[in-house]
Amino acid sequence: MSFLLEFWHFMRERRKFWLLPIFVMMLVFGGLIVLTKGSAIAPFIYTIF
Repeated sequence: MSFLLEFWHFMRERRKFWLLPIFVMMLVFGGLIVLTKGSAIAPFIYTIF
């Protein structure tokens, strides 16, 4: 949790808010990879791509 707080302070101080969408998309794709690792949801996620 401290990483997220530190990341937020970095973005606010350096005015690099363009990093937020990149970070969110990395989290989304990482979550999809974790979900497809042998779950029943995997066939439905593969059809999206």
